[in-house]
Amino acid sequence: MSLPDDSGATAPQPETPPQGGAGSGIRDAVKVIVQALLVAFVIRTLLFQPFMIPSGSLIPTLLVGDYLFVSKYAYGYSRYSIPFGLIPFEGRIWGAEPKRGDIVVFYSPKNDGSDYIKRVIGLPGDTIQMVDNALVINGQRVGREPVGTYPDTDQWGKPINAPLIRETLPGGESHVIMEREGPGSYWANTFVYKVPEGHYFMMGDNRDNSVDSRDLASVGYVPFENIIGRAEVTFFSLDENTPAWQVWKWPGAVRWDRIFKAIH
Repeated sequence: MSLPDDSGATAPQPETPPQGGAGSGIRDAVKVIVQALLVAFVIRTLLFQPFMIPSGSLIPTLLVGDYLFVSKYAYGYSRYSIPFGLIPFEGRIWGAEPKRGDIVVFYSPKNDGSDYIKRVIGLPGDTIQMVDNALVINGQRVGREPVGTYPDTDQWGKPINAPLIRETLPGGESHVIMEREGPGSYWANTFVYKVPEGHYFMMGDNRDNSVDSRDLASVGYVPFENIIGRAEVTFFSLDENTPAWQVWKWPGAVRWDRIFKAIH
């Protein structure tokens, strides 16, 4: 409170010295960083998690070097939804079942520490088979329509134009697959797979070059609990031969047409 001087005017107060000093500034900075990390943790755990595509198993839908967001809330939450398994629990809460045709990220059923991204082809109780490289679901061959070619390499590294096929699944979902080797591929003809209850059958769109549920020893049937989330949109994409840290190459290496492209 100000006191009057002898002239009746109000005497100026001395300036209040700053409180806290450098130590207070450091504490504030640490607090902001911690709050930002907590917000990022909540977003990554409950809403969206970023992933980068390291392999070509989903060509032509997803390319090596695509960066995408996966919605964690789409199918509810399991222990694999929590980063680093910090909150282990059994089962799934607020669960919603994947639809046939969804592209999902899941934790390896073989417990090898790997995350996979594939398309949901078989639902619980379905039968799945490959006959002459065509997909057969519950005894019915799915619709197939040639739609062009895609520049790729064969298993020996020789450049080829691989056929693209539009595949229509039961229920009407359609997507484009690539058949690098065609009827002569390793997976052209298989036995009948019976999807167990509570499990899903996953396949890559690059049908002749994908490790997926057809390989029971490496992946096999995927438990619902192992599903992490649904792929929603690519938010960035770089040519596969350009490391992300080489920012000076971005203007020419960024695939601009794939930024914020919806995934289906």
